[in-house]
Amino acid sequence: MELKTKRLVLREFVEDDWLAVLAYQSTQEYLRYYPWVERQEGDVKAFVNEFIAWQSEKPRYRHQFAVTMADNGRLIGSCGIRKEMPDESGGELGYELDPGCWENGYATEAAAEMLKFAFQHLQLHRVGSFCIAENVASLRVLEKLGFRREGALRETVWMNGRWWDTLVYSILDYEWEARRDHVQEY
Repeated sequence: MELKTKRLVLREFVEDDWLAVLAYQSTQEYLRYYPWVERQEGDVKAFVNEFIAWQSEKPRYRHQFAVTMADNGRLIGSCGIRKEMPDESGGELGYELDPGCWENGYATEAAAEMLKFAFQHLQLHRVGSFCIAENVASLRVLEKLGFRREGALRETVWMNGRWWDTLVYSILDYEWEARRDHVQEY
């Protein structure tokens, strides 16, 4: 399966993708908002292989795609929609991007395409997401896409030697439908 935007191709992961993922997941900028202190080859291979295993689920209810540049195929991140169970009408959006590609609108562009997939193809009613409260760039992505903040959870995540607050967001199918044609600028 493949999804295309103006600048990106969201495609299924393949085994060799681990090298590109390791490169960006090893940067200090990336690690700031994740529980890992460092990333090793085995960690990242397992990470990518989990997404590859999801491709053969029947019925499939978890989709995590490699985000690649349309012009040269370079892998710059991942983006996905996951449901807890196949028959659920809601899912969770998640995304990550190579820090070298931040501030170009790629995360918003990939997430917008993933929402389209969630509401049109998977016919979900609700898509939720969460982010570390201090990750301002991530919460801006969600807000640009029309997600509404549902709440703040105080000190819910322990990582990097401290407690972090998380913000909870969601968007409903009719909210997305009412504004989907207006999300043009990433």
